[in-house]
Amino acid sequence: MTQLPEVPSTDIELTGVRNFRDVGGLPTLDGRRVRFGRLYRSGHLAHASEADTAFLSGLGLHTVFDFRNAADHRLDGYDVELPGVRNVSIPLSDPADGAEFWRLVRDGNIEQLRSILAGGKGTERMIASYRSIITDRTAEHSQVLHALAEDSVPALMHCAAGKDRAGLSIAVALLAVGVGREAIEADYLKSNDAHRRYKVQRSDTSAAGMSDEVMELLNPLFGARAEYLAAAFTTIEESWGGTDRYLTEGLRLAPETREKLRERLTEDA
Repeated sequence: MTQLPEVPSTDIELTGVRNFRDVGGLPTLDGRRVRFGRLYRSGHLAHASEADTAFLSGLGLHTVFDFRNAADHRLDGYDVELPGVRNVSIPLSDPADGAEFWRLVRDGNIEQLRSILAGGKGTERMIASYRSIITDRTAEHSQVLHALAEDSVPALMHCAAGKDRAGLSIAVALLAVGVGREAIEADYLKSNDAHRRYKVQRSDTSAAGMSDEVMELLNPLFGARAEYLAAAFTTIEESWGGTDRYLTEGLRLAPETREKLRERLTEDA
């Protein structure tokens, strides 16, 4: 089991921003470590409080990458503005993809939820989503990594919950600078911590609408599971034969770009 480093003061619980943390300190396979204060991850910033906004403004961020789509923006709103910070929208999912599915998650009764989630269907859907983001969003991940290599650090990456789309994008960035998969997984699973976990959003907030069975059915959608990230890593192996080919052929990262990333994001341990 990888032992995560002691977390600095930037790993705090914000009032209106879930799942915020600095990924600094994670070890690379060649004996370096990710620098603190270079790469952050979180849920969306739409509900950031004044104190949250002041804290985030004090991080010296260059760029905030928002991986949500138009449907997410309609649901939660746009990020608060951080003075002097560039906001880059790179949707990693189609607003129409699974629209009916997510409508049922929010509004469906127990019979409908059973029909789409019971018997492992929820887990299967999440695994398929992780696999498709790896294979279908290479251009978007390439854009993010090239931006980080050039001028976008310090950067914050987020989606809605900061778990799936942001989690995968952080994982890809960490792979690019040589962080091992075990350490990436350990950071990814921190999204399950009670104060980080995304709240289930249901139109029916009654006892029946939020029953134990409903929560159990929805749990695969709102939790971080090692098997999801493993599916992404397996997809890299199946599609490109390994991380190096994925980075060079899939994401079009030249050796000099990877070296720039390494210089910007890591340091001697």
